[in-house]
Amino acid sequence: MAAHKPLTGVERTFGEEEIIVTKTDTKGRITYANDVFLRLAGYDEAEVLGQAHSLIRHPAMPKAVFKLLWDTIASGREIFAYVVNRSKNGDHYWVFAHVTPTFDAAGRIIGYHSNRRSPDRRAIQTIEPIYQALLEIEATHGADWRAGMDAAVAHLVATLDQTGMPYDEFVFSI
Repeated sequence: MAAHKPLTGVERTFGEEEIIVTKTDTKGRITYANDVFLRLAGYDEAEVLGQAHSLIRHPAMPKAVFKLLWDTIASGREIFAYVVNRSKNGDHYWVFAHVTPTFDAAGRIIGYHSNRRSPDRRAIQTIEPIYQALLEIEATHGADWRAGMDAAVAHLVATLDQTGMPYDEFVFSI
């Protein structure tokens, strides 16, 4: 996959009635992408199938949130989260994501399914400063991204403990 183009600062949006759908294998490689995803991300189906879902990762998304997401779904639970994604051309788009594991008949996780809806704009105004604070914590550890991510996760957990809510309940409250 070619390197990302510089960020444009242009936000793409989609209709409240539209749903972005992707499916991945257990390693996060895309196995299915609907037309809404392809349109917003700016890719053709052939460009995304088999690629890591992180293909659309925006640098304004804290690693800590993705760690929380992956830890949750890998344990067999669903999660809801606000996510900003990066389009192929450098634009961005916000989503309210619902990510669930997919199980086989024996109860083993065989992949993941994500539905994303258009987010509440007021929630984005609330979540952006939280994500910025997590990014700043991650950056304080320089090249040791794992230590930065762990420090940001600890901060996020402490913040959530103060609210008395798990992450996905918190995102529904904003």
